[in-house]
Amino acid sequence: MRTSQVNRNTLETQVGVKLNLDGTGAAKLDSGVPFLDHMLDQIARHGLIDLEVTAKGDLHIDAHHTVEDIGISLGQAFAQAVGDKKGICRYGHAYVPLDEALSRVVLDISGRPGLVFEVPFTRARIGEFDVDLVREFFQGFVNHAGVSLHIDNLRGINAHHQAETVFKAFGRALRMALEIDGRLGGAMPSTKGTL
Repeated sequence: MRTSQVNRNTLETQVGVKLNLDGTGAAKLDSGVPFLDHMLDQIARHGLIDLEVTAKGDLHIDAHHTVEDIGISLGQAFAQAVGDKKGICRYGHAYVPLDEALSRVVLDISGRPGLVFEVPFTRARIGEFDVDLVREFFQGFVNHAGVSLHIDNLRGINAHHQAETVFKAFGRALRMALEIDGRLGGAMPSTKGTL
């Protein structure tokens, strides 16, 4: 099974992540940032990834360090769990609507970090959550997961819907990219022979 566990401790945050890429979508989340927990649940459920996240951060300042460090820790756990990448489909994409909002996520488990993030949020906050932190979460993830990730919110009026379609589409795209391709016979999905 493709599983991992990461503990990341800094002067600003203490983060623990447990990950099973071949799960059923079960999530146990306690980040201290309720909206982020809601979004992480979308990744787990739509990616069929079992995910546990615990975090204690300097939330008396704001949620920035906590959200970013969870993204970093999830990226580290992902890189460990995916292993040598032999036999995976490698590429994934998804379009997800929610009422008036529509987002597209395309990714490559390439070993090369990269993020293109085009999400014109219609307001600065969703409840107490600063929408700038969505990008920070994904930047932390790609830097440590070695994933090239393109995120586009194609339309949306409600910022909650915009964010939720992004996280759902990310989960769906991950699920597609992580599938084992039976036709590959365990080969590396790259002409270079490595990812």
